[in-house]
Amino acid sequence: MHIPDGFLDVKTTISFWGISAVFLSYSIKKLRDNLNEKIIPLMGVLGAFVFASQMLNFPILNGTSGHFVGGVLLGIVLGPFAGLITMSSILLIQSLLFADGGIISLGANIFNMGVVGPFLGFYLYKNFLKFFKNNFIISSFLSSFLSVVIGAAFCSIQLGISNTIPISLGLPTMVGIHALIGIGEGVITSLILSFLYKIRKDLIIPETLGGMK
Repeated sequence: MHIPDGFLDVKTTISFWGISAVFLSYSIKKLRDNLNEKIIPLMGVLGAFVFASQMLNFPILNGTSGHFVGGVLLGIVLGPFAGLITMSSILLIQSLLFADGGIISLGANIFNMGVVGPFLGFYLYKNFLKFFKNNFIISSFLSSFLSVVIGAAFCSIQLGISNTIPISLGLPTMVGIHALIGIGEGVITSLILSFLYKIRKDLIIPETLGGMK
């Protein structure tokens, strides 16, 4: 899902830099207003875990591979604002040091993985919790799955409107492959949250979800 430089046209690049900048600015303000002592070390620990996890790829089909994104995990444990900032930091380091995703296209990558994952995924999770009566396993699996598929759909649309890959070809391909990746994402996220539930229940119970009420 990491888009390299040269794959997006100017209007798409600028548009998604603008959208991501708005989300980032708002998140920084909200985090500053709700800052507590446990968020900063958690951002570092979870950021390092997600960074390392994204480097590990698993096979999908026909030689393609995917990797754990971790957006919903960050959103649930850190809250959407700290989650977006953490994911943006991960994507920035990956683009600068590992050429994993472009620097110019960073705005689009932040939107696809940082806004859709920690932000949209977090609110999907909250609504699924209500629907499934606080079953965080089902809720985290579904929100993780959907965040990966929706992020992939946005990625294919960005490539389509940039005339890089026709949407009629890119959308079904990206969504199909990432539906399989999303299953792995959902399973891993649910397993990690199950572990956290045993040792730090306070991190994921609804009343203190993400450290923000």
